[in-house]
Amino acid sequence: MSRPASQLRSALVLATAAAAVCAAAFAAGAAATAVRTVTDDSGRAVTVRAPPLRVVSLSPGGTEMLFAAGAGAQVVATVEYSDVPPEAKRVARIGDAVAIDLERLVRIHPDVVVAWPSGGNPAQRAKIARLAIPVYEQQAQRLKDLAPSIRRLGALTGTGAQAEAAARGIEARLASLERTYAGAGGGAPHPSVLLQVWNRPIYTVGGRHLMTDALELCGARNVFADLPEAGPVIDIEAVIARDPDIIIAAGPPGESAGWLADWKRLRTLKAVRGGRLIAFEDQALSRLGPSVLDATEELCRAIARVSP
Repeated sequence: MSRPASQLRSALVLATAAAAVCAAAFAAGAAATAVRTVTDDSGRAVTVRAPPLRVVSLSPGGTEMLFAAGAGAQVVATVEYSDVPPEAKRVARIGDAVAIDLERLVRIHPDVVVAWPSGGNPAQRAKIARLAIPVYEQQAQRLKDLAPSIRRLGALTGTGAQAEAAARGIEARLASLERTYAGAGGGAPHPSVLLQVWNRPIYTVGGRHLMTDALELCGARNVFADLPEAGPVIDIEAVIARDPDIIIAAGPPGESAGWLADWKRLRTLKAVRGGRLIAFEDQALSRLGPSVLDATEELCRAIARVSP
C-alpha cells in the first residue's frame, strides 16, 4: 500500500474515533442537562434533572423514606436525628429540623431539597426556593400515605423498582397488623385511649395524625380523635370528662414514668383504677417513616396486654 493511502486510512480512523468521542460527550452532556417533572406529596410539580441526583433531606423522616426508596446513595446531606437506617448516620449534617446552614447547603450544590412542609423552617424553605434549588415536599401524614410517598420518591430519584418493593412491603405489613389487632376484638367495643405526647402542658394527638391511625390499627380509639389539630393542648378536666380506658405516656426516654405518676393521683379515672397505664418510649412512633410500623406493632402488643 502506498504511503498516501496509509496516511488517508489513519486519518479516517482518527476522524471516526474523534466523532465517537464527541458524540459520547454530547450524549453525556445532554443527559446531565436533561430535566423532567415529578409530583411531590403536596401535589406540586417539581422539575429536576435526570437521576442520579444530589439530594439534601431536611427531616429525619424524609431521610428514612429516601433510604427506603433505594435512594440512600443520592443523599449528600441531612439534619440531626437522621439515624434510621444506620447508614444514614454517615450522611453529613447541615443543621436540624429548625434551622440549617444555608451557606453549606449552597456549597453542596444539591439538585433537589426534600423538605417536610408541616415542620422545619418555612422561611428557610422559601429562601432555598429563591436560590432556584428545587424543593420537593415529602410528608406522610397517615399510615396509608407511607407507600404512595415512597413510590413518588422512587420516581424522583429514579429508583422506582426498589421503591415499589418497599411500598408493597409496607402495604403488606399494614394489612397484617390490621388482621392481627384491629380485627381481633370479635366485635367488642374498642378501648378509648389518651395518647399523651408531652407533659406540662399536656399535648395529645388529634384525629388527623399518624399516631391516631396507629391506635386504630391496634384496635383502640383515640379519645381525642374529634380534635382537628395535629397536636392539641388539653387540660386535666378534659381528660376527666372523657375518662379514657387506657392512658399511654409516649414520652422521651426516661420521661414517661413521671408522666404516669401524675395520672396515678387521679384515682377516679378508669385507666388509673384498672391499672391500664402504659409507658411507651419508642421514638419511632412519631417518626414519619417506615420504622413507625415496628413501633406500631410494639404499641399494639402493649395495648393488648392491658385492654379491658
